[in-house]
Amino acid sequence: MIKLLRNKKQVIFFLLAGTLSALVEIGSFKIFSVQFPRMISWEYNLYGIRYPLSNVFSTSAGIFCNYFLSIWFVFERGKHSKKREFFYFILVSFLSTLVSLTLFQVFYNFVFEDNFDLIFYTLSPEMISKISAILLVAVLNYSVKKRIIFNG
Repeated sequence: MIKLLRNKKQVIFFLLAGTLSALVEIGSFKIFSVQFPRMISWEYNLYGIRYPLSNVFSTSAGIFCNYFLSIWFVFERGKHSKKREFFYFILVSFLSTLVSLTLFQVFYNFVFEDNFDLIFYTLSPEMISKISAILLVAVLNYSVKKRIIFNG
């Protein structure tokens, strides 16, 4: 019973940490995707890749936010040293970033073509693509981080 409650608590804290990290990532992506194209002409389209720097920098901000929230509130330290744990976290996050960037490109170029009106706010195709990629990668991240990094 205690293990079940602990797992539910962990999932809730993971969702909260993930939500906060996603807000950091989405918010910084919004800022970067507006500002970077003004300074760097190829940011909008680099050989068919849309918003490459905005994606990389916003994803990095989300990763570091998620790391600290994960070690403070979500997971117990595993059997790995802090250095190794951080290395694994960054490695998994890097691989997840590649998946997320790929999903973003697929969603942006082939799936989401129109704005989505939420009445109080309108989501652009790039924002819908970013949010969708984050949600899909979050499921993968929880499983890998729980099993391999923190309780490995």
